[in-house]
Amino acid sequence: MVSINEIIKREVNPFDLVNIRVGNFWTENQDYTALVESIHQAVINEVEGLLDLVVMDNRSRTVLLLGDGGSGKSYLLGRLKQTFNTKAFFTYISPWSDNDYIWRHVLRYTVDSLIQVPEGQQESQLILWLKSLSAFTKRKNSSIWQVLLNDRKKFISHLKNTYKLAGIYNADIFFGLLYDLTDPELYPLACEWLRGDDLSEESMQTLNVKSCIDTEDAAKNILANFGKISIETQPIVLCFDQVESTAKFDLNPQPLFNINTTIHNDNLKNFLIIITIVKDNWMRATQIIPQTDKVRLERLLQLRPINLEQAEAIWAYRLQSLHQEANPQPNISIFPLEKILLEDNFPGGKTYPRNAIILGRQKYQEYKLSLLTKPIVIQQPNSTTPNIVIIPPTEPLRGSPRENYLAEFKIIWQKELKKTQEKITKITFVAANELIQMLQMTLEALQMQSIKPKLISGKSASSSFSYQSPKQGKVGVVWTEDPNMTSFFNIMNATHKVAQKGTCSIIYLIRLSTLGNAKLKGFQLYSQIFNGTKNIHIRPKLPSVHILETYRNLVNSTLSQELVIGGKTIQLPELQSLVRESKVLEKCVVIQDLGVVTKLTDTETKKDLRVVKEFLRSLVVTQNFMGVQALYSHAKSQFYDVSDNEIRYLIELLCEERKIKFINPKAKLEDQLVCLVA
Repeated sequence: MVSINEIIKREVNPFDLVNIRVGNFWTENQDYTALVESIHQAVINEVEGLLDLVVMDNRSRTVLLLGDGGSGKSYLLGRLKQTFNTKAFFTYISPWSDNDYIWRHVLRYTVDSLIQVPEGQQESQLILWLKSLSAFTKRKNSSIWQVLLNDRKKFISHLKNTYKLAGIYNADIFFGLLYDLTDPELYPLACEWLRGDDLSEESMQTLNVKSCIDTEDAAKNILANFGKISIETQPIVLCFDQVESTAKFDLNPQPLFNINTTIHNDNLKNFLIIITIVKDNWMRATQIIPQTDKVRLERLLQLRPINLEQAEAIWAYRLQSLHQEANPQPNISIFPLEKILLEDNFPGGKTYPRNAIILGRQKYQEYKLSLLTKPIVIQQPNSTTPNIVIIPPTEPLRGSPRENYLAEFKIIWQKELKKTQEKITKITFVAANELIQMLQMTLEALQMQSIKPKLISGKSASSSFSYQSPKQGKVGVVWTEDPNMTSFFNIMNATHKVAQKGTCSIIYLIRLSTLGNAKLKGFQLYSQIFNGTKNIHIRPKLPSVHILETYRNLVNSTLSQELVIGGKTIQLPELQSLVRESKVLEKCVVIQDLGVVTKLTDTETKKDLRVVKEFLRSLVVTQNFMGVQALYSHAKSQFYDVSDNEIRYLIELLCEERKIKFINPKAKLEDQLVCLVA
């Protein structure tokens, strides 16, 4: 029998905000069904009504979801996907970093979402969409799918005849790629082409195509094709989230709404567009964007505050797992909290989900700390007499406010980094133009001066930038991973022109992909620029990209008012200050290779137990005290390759360094608690 108080002493605060940041509903595991179904139910009903209208007449429609920070906009997108994925194909469109690549970005993330497998299905949305096309499902065509699978020409011809009035862009190529989707060996390559990757010449030959999707117009038309041929199947829902984080949105929100207007004006069919935006940002945007864009927003839906019964239900949900472990279980579903706390702190009877969670976290922690002044009864091994231990007063166990703040950020960073590591397993999973943008915003956080985009000219200008280094002078950076050798030649040609002008004291090429061979002009130009010169070629590794992507995700969350640390929503300058103070970016080897920070040992290939040790320390700082087994559990879930012995060693090391201590070292392992050193 374990009392609820003993469990509270051991476990991590269930209201910790590090566990509730919501992002891409396809790649981040969130339980969208178990929370409180009544929250925002009216908005969900409105969206369902619009979705039903798209099903009826195939005319694309747009809904704008307005809400203050913490109202649950991103979370609501996940609930919509969870609720309606059986009647529509859902895509998540993250913020873009370059307004010159919007359509290509939208297409890329649309395909990335379509290749996801919905809950309860065995095949991806893309294959389910393909099989549900009228070309294969109408009565006279009901058995044609299997017949055409072994004949590429007949497959393409059948689709061309079925959709000859739809105005399909590059019909032979597009339908040929759809056929390639039916071949398990060609499926990954076909998806890469559809998402707009710049494929190698060999890959294009395999797919029987001569070019890739390398313009905004081509990307828009391919996206339109998806809608045109699916008018008799389910709609495609395009969910634009964190739009405040898109390129230069604060200065010019027009590009986002121009995308929506174009979808309507160019009659792109069978799409439901959902745009989430912070209410204040919408009020500023509405003063800038023209009326022609506003009228293309069919519905504006505002996320209203929740009532206290719903807030109480959120508390009960967060506490449920702790209650289930306790024996006896508490009689009150929100113990150790009380409903009067909600009434006192929200006298108007309304609040937002985030505010309810912040209050729950604070009051839960206060109750947990109050348990320190009460005696803990411990049954020691081989003893029949309970040993009563009086834990010292609360205050000496608290870290400083800044220490707590920084520790919470470090935990957030590690959790976000883990998500990134699980999501991105190849550098090419990140769009070529986004890699350079990620690096650029990271150098801004590290206070590099005079950062200017587009160092080189031409189609690939966005793959470059320059900055002023206090040690090296003007530095040029070019990052390209496209395997296509024609594209590589064009970038090297543009880089060669910059090198000849001598405007940069040094030029860095960041590229892991092949350079080609000595017969290719691109390789020859590369050799002139980087062999035997002061210019340097950096070969990046995946862990560097993980760090850059993690920081970008946190920047996007900050700009969308979704990043909460220490119970408050932080702004970009504070995030930049935190990454500098915590030095998390300095572990990025690419940044080390650029000479921006001191070169460290090769942390990309060796297990770095210092990171695990810092995580353990940060966790104790944020919790004040906790169970040793819970400390083990959280470390293991965060670092899969760390053993129990290594964790035990690190805990003992922290004790030796007098950073933490055991409250009851002679107790059984399941009863042991650790806290900060006074």
